[in-house]
Amino acid sequence: MKLLLVEDETKLAEYLRKGLTESGYVVDVANDGIAGLHLALEGGHDLIVLDSMLPGIDGLALLAALRKSKQTPVLMLTARVHVDDRVRGLQSGADDYLTKPFAFTELMARIQALLRRAAPLREDATEPTVLRLGDLEVDLLRRKATRAGRRLDLTAKEFNLLALLLRRQGEVLSRTELAAQVWDMNFDSETNVVEVAVRRLRGKLDASFDHVLLHTVRGMGYVLEART
Repeated sequence: MKLLLVEDETKLAEYLRKGLTESGYVVDVANDGIAGLHLALEGGHDLIVLDSMLPGIDGLALLAALRKSKQTPVLMLTARVHVDDRVRGLQSGADDYLTKPFAFTELMARIQALLRRAAPLREDATEPTVLRLGDLEVDLLRRKATRAGRRLDLTAKEFNLLALLLRRQGEVLSRTELAAQVWDMNFDSETNVVEVAVRRLRGKLDASFDHVLLHTVRGMGYVLEART
């Protein structure tokens, strides 16, 4: 799932970006209304988290421009507490409203609710919310992975790694690509973070089962596939 965060408070934007990324989302960030509108129109996002008070153009103006061509779900953030302000935002096309300050857990719950609500309506949705390979099942919205009906106890990074491999099952992914996609970092040959994560994921995914799904392709990377 790909999100757009439009927030001009730099520290808050980075905190939210980090939390959302660790929760398995791909996150684009814009720090002003003009950049936010450009990304909103061009980025193909599943949901937009939009601050109401922005430099360049404010959140309501951005939302009005967006609604002329796109119906991407929008969760608005605001420091304004008056009911009239929230009503104005909803009437302008926002799908939900969250008043600052807020708990990250509430933000996550509202995002997940909006994504569930929007899933059957997205005509351009190409990715299912539940991915499967043999007896492996990964629910992207509930962030739950099972194999043969048994819950896999994964960390956030392990879940993100598994989801990426499953999205691209049968395709060999290099350590460089995994580092960029899962850890948002440039690959460093002196760092073994990818190997360690793959080893831990393999222990949870394959160790207790007859058929191995996660394979190493020597000199190339890793691939998730069912082999006979």
